[in-house]
Amino acid sequence: MRCLIRIRYVLLASIMLFLCACPVVIPDEPVHTYTYDIVNTFPHDSYAFTQGLVFHDGSLYEGTGLRGRSSLRKVHLVSGSTLQSHILSGQYFGEGITIFDDKIIQLTWEAQKGFVYDLVTFRPLQEFTYPTEGWGITHDGTNLIMSDGTSTLHFLDPETFEEVDTIEVLDEGVPVRNLNELEYINGEIYANIWLDDFIARISPDTGKVAGWIDLTGILQNDAGADVLNGIAYDAEGDRLFVTGKLWPKLFEITLRRTDDD
Repeated sequence: MRCLIRIRYVLLASIMLFLCACPVVIPDEPVHTYTYDIVNTFPHDSYAFTQGLVFHDGSLYEGTGLRGRSSLRKVHLVSGSTLQSHILSGQYFGEGITIFDDKIIQLTWEAQKGFVYDLVTFRPLQEFTYPTEGWGITHDGTNLIMSDGTSTLHFLDPETFEEVDTIEVLDEGVPVRNLNELEYINGEIYANIWLDDFIARISPDTGKVAGWIDLTGILQNDAGADVLNGIAYDAEGDRLFVTGKLWPKLFEITLRRTDDD
């Protein structure tokens, strides 16, 4: 009898050791899909090659691209008129912008150079460099988050602009490339995908895509427009705005889940 009890204890201990040695597999959260409802439509400068978009203190701030046409602008939301602007030197192709504290930060595409401006006056304060192309930029309240057209997002110190971390953006294990304009919204990174009508909702901790927003058909019957690009969020009013390069309209939208719970 004692022998049988001893055998049982040995078997139980072996099972417990085996279970402890096995990694705990936590299933991934499902990737949700969303569509949109248009709440409001506002005029947008169809000459603006939109590269970055931010909502701050009742106004839109916009970074535009193309050499010889790149700018930083403060825009009246309702009328779409430009309230204030700074024109970049013709050698630069402007890219994404973000507002951190009392400064505006703007990237350029291939020059590997960014600019820092005073939020109120648009006075240039500082220049900085980075080793990649510059596409989109946002921040999480602590670090700047930058895209470079690949599947990698770069986290930068907002004072030194040194890289402090990176994540690779994956959709069910597959790299998501062409990450473009960025906006940090309620703990997620929203990213336009260049040449696509989708916005990815990305976990800043893991890089995994948590959801896809399908904006197919939001702008109709405008042959002069370029691709979807431009995400801005009014945190106080919980309003989400989207537009695109050379689009004549800017849309306030709400999101609806299209997949099953």
